[in-house]
Amino acid sequence: MSETISGRTSRMIRRARWPRRAADLRHVRTISGLVECRGCGLFQCMPSLQAGQLAECARCGQTLEWRRRTSPLQTPLAFCISSCALYLAALLSSLMTLNVYGRERTVSLVTGPMELLHEGWGEAGVLVGLVTIAAPAVVIGMMFAILYAASRRQMPDWAPHLLIWYEKLRPWSMIEVYVLGIFVAYTKLTDLAHVDVGPAVYLISALMLTMAASDSTLDTERIWRHRRVDSVTRMENGRRVEVDHCRIEDIPMPPADHLVACPACGLVGELSLPVSNLCCVGVCPRCDHRVWRRSPETLARTTAFLISAITFYFPANLYPVMTFFKIGGGGGHTIIEGAIELWQDGMIPLSLLVFFASIVVPMLKIISLSWMVGCTWRGTSFALVQRTRLFRIVDIIGRWSMIDVFMVSILVAVVRFNSLANVTANAGMVSFAAVVVLTLFAAWSFDPRVMWDAAGLNGPSPDDVGPAAVSAARPRHAAGPDSMEPRQA
Repeated sequence: MSETISGRTSRMIRRARWPRRAADLRHVRTISGLVECRGCGLFQCMPSLQAGQLAECARCGQTLEWRRRTSPLQTPLAFCISSCALYLAALLSSLMTLNVYGRERTVSLVTGPMELLHEGWGEAGVLVGLVTIAAPAVVIGMMFAILYAASRRQMPDWAPHLLIWYEKLRPWSMIEVYVLGIFVAYTKLTDLAHVDVGPAVYLISALMLTMAASDSTLDTERIWRHRRVDSVTRMENGRRVEVDHCRIEDIPMPPADHLVACPACGLVGELSLPVSNLCCVGVCPRCDHRVWRRSPETLARTTAFLISAITFYFPANLYPVMTFFKIGGGGGHTIIEGAIELWQDGMIPLSLLVFFASIVVPMLKIISLSWMVGCTWRGTSFALVQRTRLFRIVDIIGRWSMIDVFMVSILVAVVRFNSLANVTANAGMVSFAAVVVLTLFAAWSFDPRVMWDAAGLNGPSPDDVGPAAVSAARPRHAAGPDSMEPRQA
C-alpha cells in the first residue's frame, strides 16, 4: 500500500511540474459548442437544435448541422437492412434480355465489367465494377458496422476510422447514376430488337432509394458525440500533450488563427500558437485523424488534376465511345452523336439529360474549378459566396457524368450477336471515364476555405495561401464567432 501511494504521489508531482518545462509549453484545448464552416472557414457558436431544425453558416449559407426527426439509429438501420437485401437480390437477378432474330442474350449486373475486361478495356471494366458492385457492398457493410458501434455504450476504437472511410467511399457508390445509364441503354436497344427488362432493374432502382434514405437519416454528429475525447493527444513531432475540455459559453472567444477543426469529426481545438495552413498539427483526440488547418497542397493538387482532365477531355469528345454494328450498317458513335440520335428518335428529355451530364457538366466543372483556383492564387474577394455555392454544386453533380460509361458497359454486355448485331467499346469511352474520375479528384482535393483565406477574411495567418499575401483582413469576421439561429428544415 505504501508503494502504491508513493507511486501515485510521484506521478502527481511529475504532472504538476510538466507545464513548467519550456519544451512542453504547448496548450491544447478542445471547445464544444463551436464549429467551423467547411465552406468558408468561419468559426461560429452552434445553438441547441431541436428535431427537424438545421443550422446554416452566417456568412456563406452552408448547412452546418441538421437534426433529423427520425430515430438516429433504428431508422437508418431499417433502410440499411433493406439495402442489403435488395443488393443481394439484384446481384443474382437478370438485368435485361435482348432478342435479335430469335437469338436471346441475358445479362446481369456483373456482365458489363466482365465484357469490358474481355475486350481489353480493363481500366474501364475495373472502374465500372468498383462503383456498381464493390463500392455499394462495402458501403452497406460499413453502415452496418457504424450503426452497431453507435449502439454501444462506449464506441469502439475502430469505429471512428470506419466512419471517416465511409464518408470518403460513399461518393464512389454510383447506383443512382447506373439507373440512368440503364434507361439510356434501353432506349438505344428498343430500335434494334425486342428488350425485356429484368427484375434487377427494379431492384437497383429500389436500392438507390434505400441507400439515399440511409444517408439522409444518419446523424453523424450525434454519433461523434458518443465518442470520448481523450485527455492526451500526440503532436506532429510525436510529443504527447494533455488536452483540456471546455465549452464556448464558459471562455472568451480565442483568436481565430489559434483555432483548428478536425477535418474528419469536426472537433474544434485551440493551440497556444498560431496554426499554420501548411503543416499538420497533430492527431485528433476524438477520432485519431491527422489534423490539418487546411487540406495539404490543395491548390497544387487541384491544378494537377485539372490539367490532366483537360488533356483527356478533347479525345473523349472527338473519338467514338462505342461502335454499333447491325445488319445493314453501323459505325462509331461519339458522345454528341449519341445525344443527337436520342433527339432524332423523339427522346428529347433523355437527349438533354445525356448532353448535360456528359458534355456540359465536365466542361463546367473544369471551368468552375479553374476559376476558383485562379481567384485563390490572385487573392481576390470577388463573388466569394457565389464561388462557395458553385463549389457545392460542382461537388454534388460530378458523379452524374458517368451515365455514358455505364450505358456503354450495358450495351457491350447485351449486344453480342456476332454478324447480326454487335457493340464494342472504343478509346473515347476510356478517355471520358478518365475525365470524370480526374474532375472528381480535382473537386475533392480543393478546399473552398482557402478562397476566403486568400482574400484575408479568416483573420491573420502565419503563412500565405498561394502567392497572394493575406492583406485584406476584415476584423468583422475574424474577431469572434457569428451567432446563428436554427430554422426548420
